[in-house]
Amino acid sequence: MSETKKDRQFFTVGSVFFLLIVIPLSLMAFLIANGMFKLGVNIKDRTVNVLDNKVQEDIRARAVNAANEVSSFLMERNKDLQVATIIPAIETVYKQFVDENRRPVWVKTDGKIQRVLIPLYKEMALIDRNGNEKIKIVDGRAVKKLVNVSNPANTTYKTEDYFTKTKNLNKGEIYVSPVTGWYLNKKDFEGGKRFSGVIRFATPIFNQDGFAGIIVLSLDYRHMAEFTDHLVPTQAERVFETDASTGNYAYMVDNRGFVISHPSDFHIIGLHHNGTMVPSVTAQNAATLAKEGVEALNLFQLGFMDHNLFNIAKEAAQGKTGILMYKFKGISKFVAYAPIKFYASSLPAPTGFGWIGLGLEVEKFNEEAMKISKNIEKESKAWTATVIFILIVSMIILFFIMLLLVRGINRSIQSEVPEGAEGMSSYDDDDEDEK
Repeated sequence: MSETKKDRQFFTVGSVFFLLIVIPLSLMAFLIANGMFKLGVNIKDRTVNVLDNKVQEDIRARAVNAANEVSSFLMERNKDLQVATIIPAIETVYKQFVDENRRPVWVKTDGKIQRVLIPLYKEMALIDRNGNEKIKIVDGRAVKKLVNVSNPANTTYKTEDYFTKTKNLNKGEIYVSPVTGWYLNKKDFEGGKRFSGVIRFATPIFNQDGFAGIIVLSLDYRHMAEFTDHLVPTQAERVFETDASTGNYAYMVDNRGFVISHPSDFHIIGLHHNGTMVPSVTAQNAATLAKEGVEALNLFQLGFMDHNLFNIAKEAAQGKTGILMYKFKGISKFVAYAPIKFYASSLPAPTGFGWIGLGLEVEKFNEEAMKISKNIEKESKAWTATVIFILIVSMIILFFIMLLLVRGINRSIQSEVPEGAEGMSSYDDDDEDEK
C-alpha cells in the first residue's frame, strides 16, 4: 500500500474517532458547564427571593405578636381598675394594692443588668365628685398634700384633664390618657437619662346619689417600653437596649401618630415643664429642632421625608397590618406594622391605642440573603471549573487513546493486506480477460 493511501486511511479512521468521541464529549462539556452555571444563578436568585419573603413574613408575625401582647397587657390594667373600684377606700388598702401589683423590668445598676420587680402603678388616687383628691399613693407612699385636679394646673404635669374626661363616663367605661411625661432631649439622652412618664387609667364611681368621683391608676411608662425596648426584629434573643443606629429595632406609636416608645428617647413626645407639648418635627422646623436636639416624631407629619411614612400611619390608624418601604434620613428601610387592639372611650376603633412598628434597614435585611447567594455562586463556579477541568483531562486522555487505537487498526489492516497484493490482483485479472 502506498504511503499516500496509508496516510489517507490513518486520517480517515482518526476523523471517525474524532467525530464519534471528541466532538460529542466537547459538546457535553459545554452543556454541563453552562447548565451548572445557570443552575447556580437560578438557585442564588431564588434563595434571595425566598429568604426575603420569609424574613418579611417572620417580622410581620413578630409585629402582630408584640401588638397582641401590649393589647393583653392593657386589658389587664382595665381589670385592675375595675378591682380598684370595689376594694375598701382606705389608704393602707391602696398601698397594699400598689405594692402587690408588680412586673419585672430590665434595669442597669452599677454596670450590672438584671430584672427586678417594680410596681405597675406610680400613682393611685381616689378623687371625689368635685375633683378633690381624697387618697393618693405616689411611688408606694401616701401623699399628705392633696389637691383639686379638676383644675389641670394642679395636676402632676400641669395640663392634665383626666378628671374632666372621666366624670361624664358611664359606669364601667374607662378613660385612658396618652403617654404623659417631661420631654427628654437628645443631649440628656446621650448623657444617660431615659424618658419617664405615666399612662392614666380612670373610671367613674357611683353611690346611691349618683356620680361620686373617680378612681385613677397611673401606669409606670417603663412597663410599656418593655415591649419594644428590648426587641430586635431579626433575632429571637432580647437585648437590654436596642441601638437605633443599627436600623434594626421596634417602636410604638399612639392613636395620634406620636412615637411613644423608641430606642432614641428624644423621639418620644413629651411636655415642657410648664405643661405644654414640645413641637414635633415637620418640614418647616426640622432643621431648627435638630440643632436644638428636640426631635419628637409624629408619623402623620413626616410625609415630607417619605410619603410612605404618612401612609404607614394612615394604614395602621385604620387597624390594618402590613409592610411598607420608606426612606428616613437617606436610609432605605421597611417597617412591619400591626395595630394594638385595645379600645376605650378615649381610644375608639379602629385605631384603638395605637400600633407597633418593627423597622429594618433594607441593606441589613438583605445581608444574610446576599451571604448565602454569594456562597452558592462561589460553589457553583468551583463545581463548573472542576467539571471543565475533568472533561479537558478526559479529552486529552481520549485523544491519546484514539491515536493508539488508530495506529493499532492501521497496523492490523497492513498485516492483512500484504504490500503489492492489490497491484498483483489487478494484473492477473487483466491477463485472464485477454485470454
